[in-house]
Amino acid sequence: MTQDADFLATTFVVIDFEATTPTGYPAQPVEVAALALRYRDSAWTAVGRSTSLIRPPAFAPVTPAFTDQTGLTAEQLKLAPTPADALGALDRRFRTNRRYLLVAQHAATEANLIHNQRQHCPTLARIDLLDTIPLAKHLIPGLPNYRLDTLLAHFSIQRPADRHRAYTDVDITAQVFIRLISTADDNGRVADHAQLVKLAGRTAKCNMPTQTDLFDIDD
Repeated sequence: MTQDADFLATTFVVIDFEATTPTGYPAQPVEVAALALRYRDSAWTAVGRSTSLIRPPAFAPVTPAFTDQTGLTAEQLKLAPTPADALGALDRRFRTNRRYLLVAQHAATEANLIHNQRQHCPTLARIDLLDTIPLAKHLIPGLPNYRLDTLLAHFSIQRPADRHRAYTDVDITAQVFIRLISTADDNGRVADHAQLVKLAGRTAKCNMPTQTDLFDIDD
């Protein structure tokens, strides 16, 4: 697969958000990190990195449970950039003439967060995603589950102390993704880029066709 022209032409951007989950509202991002990877000369190369805290809206306060999990406090986030500033800065790093895929563990979470913030990151919101979970299920069947910690253990990747921070989770998700691609190359269970996308791809919501009315109703 790593010799496939479409694979070699793609920049894989591993992305992760931390978010609050306010009652009655969609999840609100409070941290984002991204790591851009290209496969060149038989090796992976990091070609870009971005990380930022994001100030949550008043209706999405930081809870003690969230602080216990991430270490992030309300005081830290009070001084963070707004979603427009943080996500706008990330969005401007993408080039319209390049081919990208976002890579995430349980990509539905990132897909929803990005779509709900699409006014701040219109370019990012139109990039399709690749989910490491279905890829792992295909390549290494039989694991008890396919959570990130389980995949770390399977690949003997040390679980970092600051797990559940976006910048850390991006790094370990990237390590898992690279190991999965290596496994695919070794066992031949994914032939090329097209099969990779068919197995683990997720269309960005902004790229999905808008459903029209099923019936035309005349007044």
